[in-house]
Amino acid sequence: MAAGAAQAEISTAVRREAAQVPGLAAPAEIIVDRWGVPHIYAASARDAFFLQGWNAGRDRLWQIDLWRKRGLGRLSASFGPAYVAQDRAARLFLYRGDMEAEWAAYDAGGREAAEAFAAGVNAYVADVRAGRRPLPVEFRLTDSQPEDWTPEDILRIRSHALVNNVTSEVARARAICAGGPAADALRRKLEPAHKPVMPRGLDPCNVPEGVLSDYVLATQAVDFAPLARKTAAAAASPGPQDLAQVIDARAAEGSNNWTIAGARTATGRPILANDPHRAVGVPALRYIAHLEAPGLSIVGAGEPALPGVSFGHNGRIAWGLTIFNLDQEDLYVYETRDGAYRHKGRWEPMTVVRETIEVKGAAPETVELRYTRHGPVVHEDAGKGRAFAVRTVWNEPGVAGYYGSSALWRAESWEQFQTARDRWGAPPLNLVYADTRGEIGWSAAARTPVRPNWDGLTPVPGDGRYEWAGFLADGGLPTVRNPAAGYFATANEMNIPAEPAYPRTRRKLGYEWADPTRAVRIHEVLDSLPKSTLADSVALQVDSVSPQARRGVALVQGLTSADPDTGRALALLQAWDANQTTDSAAAAIYETWSGKHLGRAVAAATLPEAARRLIGNGSTDAVLTWLEAAPQGVRAPLILDSLGAAVGELKGRLGPDMAGWSWGRLHVALFEPAVAVLADPELAKQMTVGPLQVPGSASTPRAASWRASDFRQAAGASVRMVFDVGAWDNSVAINSPGQSGDPMSPHYRDLFPLWAAGTYFPLRYTRPAVEADAGVVMTLTPVR
Repeated sequence: MAAGAAQAEISTAVRREAAQVPGLAAPAEIIVDRWGVPHIYAASARDAFFLQGWNAGRDRLWQIDLWRKRGLGRLSASFGPAYVAQDRAARLFLYRGDMEAEWAAYDAGGREAAEAFAAGVNAYVADVRAGRRPLPVEFRLTDSQPEDWTPEDILRIRSHALVNNVTSEVARARAICAGGPAADALRRKLEPAHKPVMPRGLDPCNVPEGVLSDYVLATQAVDFAPLARKTAAAAASPGPQDLAQVIDARAAEGSNNWTIAGARTATGRPILANDPHRAVGVPALRYIAHLEAPGLSIVGAGEPALPGVSFGHNGRIAWGLTIFNLDQEDLYVYETRDGAYRHKGRWEPMTVVRETIEVKGAAPETVELRYTRHGPVVHEDAGKGRAFAVRTVWNEPGVAGYYGSSALWRAESWEQFQTARDRWGAPPLNLVYADTRGEIGWSAAARTPVRPNWDGLTPVPGDGRYEWAGFLADGGLPTVRNPAAGYFATANEMNIPAEPAYPRTRRKLGYEWADPTRAVRIHEVLDSLPKSTLADSVALQVDSVSPQARRGVALVQGLTSADPDTGRALALLQAWDANQTTDSAAAAIYETWSGKHLGRAVAAATLPEAARRLIGNGSTDAVLTWLEAAPQGVRAPLILDSLGAAVGELKGRLGPDMAGWSWGRLHVALFEPAVAVLADPELAKQMTVGPLQVPGSASTPRAASWRASDFRQAAGASVRMVFDVGAWDNSVAINSPGQSGDPMSPHYRDLFPLWAAGTYFPLRYTRPAVEADAGVVMTLTPVR
């Protein structure tokens, strides 16, 4: 609809703004509804993406600027010498291939979108520099300025996308070295059932502890603690996170989605629901937006530094995404000599790239980036004549994180959805689909390496015997159209169809999947609903019942303890329905026991000390599987001893009276941005959101994983959406803690209590409904 139409319908309580925007081609309008969602109305798709970039600057400038600087390896230019190591690591993983091949890998409109979005960001940055728009407070805290973007920046940064499984390869090799296959079996359960095969010529004990330090540093968030130190120690670079912490954090970053056919809904229209799970915090990882222009009509959510939406709908189709844990990475181990590595009997020189890193307050630093034919070299030991490199799909054109969605913005049919699926790069996804004609379906989507002679579960020699044989051809991943069950749901579980429906043994897509507990619960609820409603899907997205906890409860049935407190804990668990509500004492007991004590007890009873240090608490799914198979006389003492330890911890945290225990007293959402360490106490409080008690855990549909140190929620869904396909204005959404990244904005924290309570707001698609809920109307005109 043309800008300026139907103005009389907007309430006089709505705040109006007008601005001239350099770079805008024609008059346009942004209506920000009372939930902070921008609805952009433009005269062309180019202007819509331009204004999306401009608006991203308005709401999230600090966040997207930091995203770009971290990804490009430009932190040192703004924050000083402490970040040189992280900049070097990030540059190792930048896309360095042919940019024309990169652009060609996406939808034809993808380049226009990126160019316009970057121009829009730059237009806003120019206003900030000129003093026409305020400089976000975080730039003042860090004494830095926002930088200009190029369209290529959006695509060359790969290290924000989730790919698998190089971290697990290293952990597996080290666990097998320390404790044999039994240690790795407790660390990670494999599906389909599979015994890893160590490649001939590889000694797992030759994989050193810090081999992935550069990889971890390149992919971790920015830590501002070095800037908070007012001594010479401020020059110390933030080190990489512990590998086990990285693996645990990424294991928590799953998602749920489902699509339901009209035959199984109360309205006869399909329902599509999606709630992607990543680290939660402030600002929110994702941003909801609505773009309207001739030939473009999309609403949904995506990362605020990307044009368009990653998932949402366009008026004809809706789509959602969750991680499909396909293996897209490998660690190669080389014999080296004088800067060369042995490959197929010959010595090949490493490619050396020298780059200059600009350093605030110091002289620029020149760094060397080394590459083999497989990818960036992340570790070298010249004394042992050994080097390690990561091969990842990031090096391939068309694998910018989530940018494959550009082919879905204008798709109108299942066939066009499949074309988009075939072009998808990373991260690997379960894509679910629904359209206004009533069709639904699911497709796995990813750039898929073909490993003809190994399983991808361990590092491999880089001598030429273990090479990718290209990538799986289009249509090679599994797909389901109009499933007989009337719905399709995914939750990162192993969902590759078995033979003969799909050749999963031969294709070896991956073996490391999420615990199926969320999928079990989602399927049992959907199976029980012959006629689903939107409210049913909302309730399921925030459901706090744990099938995993049912397994734990089954193991304690019939057990007794001479210790009175352990006995009371047993009684609470034995009577519990596995619903992890905030008022549940049993939930507090189960999560503390299963998450912090049970796995360690099993590992202590079965593994040498060196292996125990490596696997920590292990995988709860794998530990429960081991206990379920163990004789009662073996498992009962382990259960009782570990439960007693959990009770002891809870007495220290919640007091001796078990009657006052509850999960909500432990499990809270409290969001504080990393940069708050530089703020004075008052500003730090303003920047902090929470705490609020939250139900659920990583094993419930309401994925709410927690930190072992303090039980604070670490990951889960910030944004959730439920679409009424065809009656789009009935759709609902939530984003936490708010749409804005400005601590002084009303939209910084306004959605947080709704999110914590499991409440949603209406996600409008038609303009009249938007006007009824409008908060700000911005009339924007070009500079003539």
